[in-house]
Amino acid sequence: QVQLIESGGGVVQAGDSLRLSCAASRRTLNNYDMGWLRQAPGKDRELLAFIRWKNGDTHYADSVEGRFTISRDNAENMLYLQMNHLTPEDPAVYYCAAAHLGGWLDTDYDYWGQGTQVTVSS
Repeated sequence: QVQLIESGGGVVQAGDSLRLSCAASRRTLNNYDMGWLRQAPGKDRELLAFIRWKNGDTHYADSVEGRFTISRDNAENMLYLQMNHLTPEDPAVYYCAAAHLGGWLDTDYDYWGQGTQVTVSS
């Protein structure tokens, strides 16, 4: 079983940047596609980006394309989300997740972290 632990959330101002990290314990992230999702109060969970294990291909939701960058370090079992130009629409709990075959459905993901809160003040 993969255990995922997010970190890096916090309170920032609109326009600022933040980098989230996701560490895997107990098991390597090799052979898993990885994704970042978020959920704001009263809203559905939203898949923001995912990255393939096999070739490193990345995919982004329209809402974050050009502002957020997903990356991974397979040797260190780490996943990252660089978030730039944060807006008041970005506050949420951000989760990393692992999938044997990642996609655009949150049900594609088999393992989840506990989440990290991102707050953006205007």
